[in-house]
Amino acid sequence: MNKHPISSNKLPPAAGPFVPAVQSNDIIFTSGQIGQDPKTGTLVEGGLEPQTKQALANLKSVVEAADKDMSDIIRVCIYLVDMADFAQINTIYADFMNEPYPARTCIAVAALPLGARFEIDAVIQA
Repeated sequence: MNKHPISSNKLPPAAGPFVPAVQSNDIIFTSGQIGQDPKTGTLVEGGLEPQTKQALANLKSVVEAADKDMSDIIRVCIYLVDMADFAQINTIYADFMNEPYPARTCIAVAALPLGARFEIDAVIQA
């Protein structure tokens, strides 16, 4: 198997034994991104909106570290602590993605790392 890790100094440090993304042949799989400030590693303040924007900015940094752009994303999975946030994150998400949009799943979870309210991971066409 061909497996190549992808990282970036524009991202917060990993909170465990994993890399921001791995490329295997023609597919790149990203690790989940939450609203961590890349400089401090802490969750950005202000709740859902700034956390969602920062998580998507972090995802964009991973995509760019793989020499790709957001239009190369073919699938995302979003994790929300509260499904009542669905409409709000859709508005923010639409600012980061272009048509044709990637396939997407949204899952309600009991909790996310660092108390985040939003997390996203992606699959990218290499």
